[in-house]
Amino acid sequence: MFQILHFEKPIPFMRFAKLGMVLSALVTVLALYVLYDRGLNWGLDFTGGTTIEVGFQQSVSLDKMHEALDQQKIDGATLQFFGSSRDVLVRMAPQEGVKVEQQGNEVLAAAKLVDESAVLKRVEFVGPSVGDELATDGALAMLASILCILIYVAVRFEWRLATGGILSLAHDVIITLGIFAYFQYEFDLTVLAALMTLVGYSLNDTIVVFDRVRENFRKVRRGDTAEIMDLSMTETLSRTIITSGLTFVVVVALLLKGGPLIHGFSIAMVIGVAFGTYSSIYVASASAMFLGIKREHMLPTQVEKEGADQQEILP
Repeated sequence: MFQILHFEKPIPFMRFAKLGMVLSALVTVLALYVLYDRGLNWGLDFTGGTTIEVGFQQSVSLDKMHEALDQQKIDGATLQFFGSSRDVLVRMAPQEGVKVEQQGNEVLAAAKLVDESAVLKRVEFVGPSVGDELATDGALAMLASILCILIYVAVRFEWRLATGGILSLAHDVIITLGIFAYFQYEFDLTVLAALMTLVGYSLNDTIVVFDRVRENFRKVRRGDTAEIMDLSMTETLSRTIITSGLTFVVVVALLLKGGPLIHGFSIAMVIGVAFGTYSSIYVASASAMFLGIKREHMLPTQVEKEGADQQEILP
């Protein structure tokens, strides 16, 4: 079904396994340092802020609303439609010395530059305590999903393969967070959703490769571990190109045309898909190889039944 490419010989992926592992380790350490040094740029979902809903009598453009806010020198506002294209939700970070009512009036003045019919429907302030609760709940959800995945991988695969899969997941998440910290991209709930999506995506790609590795270890009688790994990844390369390629095209389209609301989600997905495909080879599979995975570890355990080989003696 996925065999769109045919190779005469297996591609020697594992020839560069040591180099790939070293580069992955260096990039992971660098990402951890950046996370420690700069930290994440938490969005309004986690820090709290002011939510302002503005209503119009006819549909409006978010681009024109952005331009109006810029004219009023209102920076850092996030816009989205709320229910219909005639209602716009404006979210703003808290500002010292500026009251919530003042922020609402400033946004309303900007909205009237777009359409005189603009009315202020509601102004709400979300305190930092709510943001802290969201951050805690998000972290717990992420931790719960990872724990469930760890249990699944540990039960399904031999421990060397399972360890490689776990290292691959940690590698993808840490590097994605490191890039967000370095460029100070806003980290909101959509980015958290992207990270949880990437955990499942990366694991799925790794499981496909590991299933073929286990199958070839039992089927192919000749060849060392590196050759079996190369054969397995070459055989699944067509599937990887289709799934990763199409996913990458979609998330790039979202990044370019999806708008500011899902900008963080799109960036996280682009980073995760690229590194998730790479890590299936040079983190998950390479780690299992360096941990000493062999054919003997893949063979099913032989269970001897007592008396099964004994011939029945008739009186």
